[in-house]
Amino acid sequence: MRLNGTEVGAIPTELHGLRLLDYLRDVAGLTGAKEGCGMGECGSCTVTVDGRATTSCLVLVGQVLDADVRTVEGLAAAGHGALQAAFVERQAVQCGYCIPGVLNSCAALLDRDPDPDDAAVRRALDGNLCRCTGYQRFVDAVHDAACARRAAGAGAEGDA
Repeated sequence: MRLNGTEVGAIPTELHGLRLLDYLRDVAGLTGAKEGCGMGECGSCTVTVDGRATTSCLVLVGQVLDADVRTVEGLAAAGHGALQAAFVERQAVQCGYCIPGVLNSCAALLDRDPDPDDAAVRRALDGNLCRCTGYQRFVDAVHDAACARRAAGAGAEGDA
């Protein structure tokens, strides 16, 4: 498994039946993904597995041994610092419990679609429940991040 861009050494066989969520939190020490419902309904434990938003409470470690797993702790290094900054700027973060999962869902969307419309953002957020804020701030933050990424890309191209 590659975890946030770093190859993980051999994972002992006895851990293959462990939920990915438990491995991330208890073995790897990455506590961004949260236990919410434990049934894949709330999205608090969402990470990306090979670029797809995935509820880590429903995946076993043995299923991702050859996969690329990214947690909220790895977003900035994967080019999603603008997304995190946009969430702060838009005040889209309140209690913060759901935010790691929401950010991973949005990052997976931006990796697939660098300029999503409102409907695409809302579809990407379908599996994420938030009790504190309206989802519009999430949508606005994704658009801001997409715009920032385009601007940064244009600036880099202009410098070349």
